[in-house]
Amino acid sequence: MSKSVGSAKKADITMRMSEFEMPPMQDVLIVGRGAPIGPEAARCMVDMLSPDQYEIIKVDHPAIEAMVVRKALFNMLPQEKLVAFLLEEGGRVANGSTIVKAQVNIVLHISKSIDMS
Repeated sequence: MSKSVGSAKKADITMRMSEFEMPPMQDVLIVGRGAPIGPEAARCMVDMLSPDQYEIIKVDHPAIEAMVVRKALFNMLPQEKLVAFLLEEGGRVANGSTIVKAQVNIVLHISKSIDMS
């Protein structure tokens, strides 16, 4: 056997760190119909870690059974508008066996005129 002259091993490592959050999830969990945990198990998890912070929303979708949504998001956007958006975009990524977590940033742009007289 011959040895390679000048051979070397190399490892590239990338690490992303962020503050640990309770519960360890984002703003939304999209739960597939055949996911390892269902909506009720997700409800138990978020209720234990962060009571009354999330709402379970069951949906009529071929691949998605439910969404676990941080309630504070509904203070900025009506529930039906946010759920429709999440279904449209989440439906492109999620499949029946996945649980997808999503971070949702809502920025409101408000312009108002006032009478100067």
